[in-house]
Amino acid sequence: MSNTSRFALPLLEAAQAQKHVTVNEALARIDGVIQLSLRSVADNTPPLTPQEGEVYGVGAAPVNDWAGQAGMIALYLNGGWVFVAPALGLRAYVTDQAGWAAYDGAGWQLGAQTLSVHGAGMVMKVIEIDHAISAGASSAVSFALPGQSVVFGVTGRVLSDITGAGLTGFSLGVAASSNRYGSGLSTVQGSWLRGLTGTPLTYYASEDLILTGEGGDFSGGTIRLAVHCAQFSLPSE
Repeated sequence: MSNTSRFALPLLEAAQAQKHVTVNEALARIDGVIQLSLRSVADNTPPLTPQEGEVYGVGAAPVNDWAGQAGMIALYLNGGWVFVAPALGLRAYVTDQAGWAAYDGAGWQLGAQTLSVHGAGMVMKVIEIDHAISAGASSAVSFALPGQSVVFGVTGRVLSDITGAGLTGFSLGVAASSNRYGSGLSTVQGSWLRGLTGTPLTYYASEDLILTGEGGDFSGGTIRLAVHCAQFSLPSE
């Protein structure tokens, strides 16, 4: 039986019996790869109890039922695994990374927006961090801003009240600029911030995000911060 060239969909043969088996197999594969959503692109071990229709990007050193299928797309269909080779430029949503990825011919690049013939591209990222605020005049989120990145801004949401004697608000910034991403920010649970960089700013080395109390020192609280940035991948050799 012959298959299609791109996704190895089974084709009907002339005067073939049991045609529905071949057609249903092709439809099941199409259902798995169109609007592709991968549960993971790094797992090497198949799940113990896979569910019908689940799809994975197989990791670099697969074992058990995935042995010998490194880099393939694994679909669980009709009680077994079916493998499809990803095509250059194919896009997928990666569930355990909560983001979109593109296949560059060698692997899945999370956040890839552009892709050259040799795999170079621009990668857009959102790095989300839940930060428990430490007691004191300031609280640092260690290495929150990644090196070799262009940062467009930082957004956030207060998950639990930010507390402290005399505290009226807080600012968010970095060592060189304590309010780069906002000042007079609310401490109340549910309040939000959207700190935009006036001109997209390059961080050549990773830096801390620093919360600084206004009117008093911190005693506690939790905030969720999201760093919005771009990085640039190298072409292959």
